[in-house]
Amino acid sequence: MTTIAHHADFLCAAVSRLGSESAFAVLARAKAIEATGRRVVHMEIGEPDFDTPDHIKEAGIRAIRDNYSHYTPSAGIPELRETIAAHASSFRGLSEPFTLENVVVGAGAKPIIWNLLSALLDPGDELIYADPAYPAYASAAGYLEAKAVPVHLLESRDWRLDLDELAAKITPKTKAVVINSPHNPTGGVLTRGDLEVIAQLAQRHRFLVITDEIYSRNIYGPNFVSITQIEGMRDRTIIIDGFSKAYAMTGWRLGYCIAPKAIAETVTLFNNNTFSCVATFVQRAGIAALTGDDGPVQKMNAIFRERRDAIVSGLNAIPGVSCTIPEGAFYAFPNVSQITGDDKHLAQWLLDNAGVACLGGSSFGAAGKGYLRFSYAASLDDIGWALAQLRDALPRYHG
Repeated sequence: MTTIAHHADFLCAAVSRLGSESAFAVLARAKAIEATGRRVVHMEIGEPDFDTPDHIKEAGIRAIRDNYSHYTPSAGIPELRETIAAHASSFRGLSEPFTLENVVVGAGAKPIIWNLLSALLDPGDELIYADPAYPAYASAAGYLEAKAVPVHLLESRDWRLDLDELAAKITPKTKAVVINSPHNPTGGVLTRGDLEVIAQLAQRHRFLVITDEIYSRNIYGPNFVSITQIEGMRDRTIIIDGFSKAYAMTGWRLGYCIAPKAIAETVTLFNNNTFSCVATFVQRAGIAALTGDDGPVQKMNAIFRERRDAIVSGLNAIPGVSCTIPEGAFYAFPNVSQITGDDKHLAQWLLDNAGVACLGGSSFGAAGKGYLRFSYAASLDDIGWALAQLRDALPRYHG
């Protein structure tokens, strides 16, 4: 009898080009420590700690009882796509509204990102993205044998893009630029002036803009600004958005893109070839989220603002730590370079020795080196306890 000695020998070469989202690995480690009876504050995962609002849950339950449990079109049910198109157009104040033909629904935003980039990128194409960044964009581009080109976000600009570097890195191979505002992991928010420069570059060099607006409801300053509001950009832009962050629906797995019709049709083709369609009752719940009471969303955001103020002031009071004030999302991204150059080691040490689960900034790219990311989707009590633990533990760290 022959045996297979090395199963890894059968894996495709492309696997070596895949990245991973370290938050889930840290979550598993934190849960294992918690299971021993130790207290752990979870600040590693980008998940609102609120329950899904009742009217959304009831819509999902009612849909199951009404037998909304069959296959749907791969782009999503028309009712949800129409609702998304209307809501997105109204929220962004667009004079020319989107239609359902622009909308493709996916099982969370991440499959939509993968299917979108699969539809756009040929080997050798270049995808420009912010560094540090949500890992899925560079991971997908690398897998597709495209070149992921990082552009620095600058702490000195409140974590907004270095626009001069962006302009310098555009080449004839630039297929698209990814922006994410409000931003994960830094909480930075691009200004209208930033977006106007990006729009001018896009129109001059004829590339697409992929704007990840998943945190558009988690903003603490002026009203949200989308690059689609700038003249000439509605048909050159693809919006990524979803329900996880605004409506505390992470486990429902419901996201979407809004794209020019030909691109939307191709993303739908990839949906058809991968997950077929999103659970029908989940889509019905999505309609309720967008058309129902918006009060819970506003209440959650007000609580996030209170938590933001607590964690940022607490971090800035710790010797060797400095933190800008995030203007959106629900992440603090403090500079710990005075303490260590190995942020990932520090993050692991804090989990093991202080019961605080966070992520090293370099998990999000080279520009994140020397920072930590804390999700403040945790109660004020947990934030207070975590800050006390950090104040006590950090002077003992010798990495």
